[in-house]
Amino acid sequence: MRIKTLALAGVLPALLCVSCVSSKKFKALQSKYDSLSKSYGDLQNDLKNCNGKTASLTQDKSDCDAKVAALQKQVDFLKANNTQALKQLEDMSVISGSQAESIKKSLENLGAKDAYIQSLQNAMAHKDSLNLALVNNLKGAIGDLNDKDINIKVDKGVVYVDISDKLLFASGKYDVTRKAQEVLGKVAKVLKAQPDIEFMVEGHTDNKPFRRGVLLDNWDLSVKRATAVVRILQNKYGLEPAKMAAAGRGEYVPVSTNDTEEGRALNRRTRIVILPQLDQFFKLLEHK
Repeated sequence: MRIKTLALAGVLPALLCVSCVSSKKFKALQSKYDSLSKSYGDLQNDLKNCNGKTASLTQDKSDCDAKVAALQKQVDFLKANNTQALKQLEDMSVISGSQAESIKKSLENLGAKDAYIQSLQNAMAHKDSLNLALVNNLKGAIGDLNDKDINIKVDKGVVYVDISDKLLFASGKYDVTRKAQEVLGKVAKVLKAQPDIEFMVEGHTDNKPFRRGVLLDNWDLSVKRATAVVRILQNKYGLEPAKMAAAGRGEYVPVSTNDTEEGRALNRRTRIVILPQLDQFFKLLEHK
């Protein structure tokens, strides 16, 4: 009986030890699983945000394609009607040779217009691809900065970079903060790699009356903030001043209501507007 008791006493600690080791492993695996689940959820949210922004860019391009398609339909309709009319008149022998030649020249002109529309379509597609590449480069350079502080988008073929005043300036000030200078440096690096790009820096405020020191009102504050950003881009990061413009918009181009603190915070912003390259379109028009 004593032998059985001693044997049982030896087995019991071993079983307890095995149970203890299994429990530790289980807890470690459970912790690792929870961490992976959280990372997966974060990645799903990032993917959803990227899909939303891609859909917005795709919609802008679809609108342009629809306009070009409508013009193409008009040209095709005119060509078909003119060709049919010419054939009917020739069959009836009621027009002279010179009149028929005139109609043929008209058809040739329509063909030239058709080629002109095609060249415009190609130019628009090229511009859209350049804008998309620029947006991707800017987002990649800035990284995972909070979307509430900086927003990059394309609207009607124009690239906008909106930076909140909370990130750039102290309240009622126009001195650019140290953190904001680092962000501007990342933006400047992308813009500097595109020497043909011209852009405008716009200052925007909310509608709350403002007067402090040399600043008379929101107009003054918005202009000072825009020129402060331009000077940083020029003097610290070497962007060509001839490619930049500074403008103060004051409170007059809001993006949200001024009736709430959240809306006013959205309206207080600095916007970098990448100006479209219109010269290539003007060159196309000069020859027509």
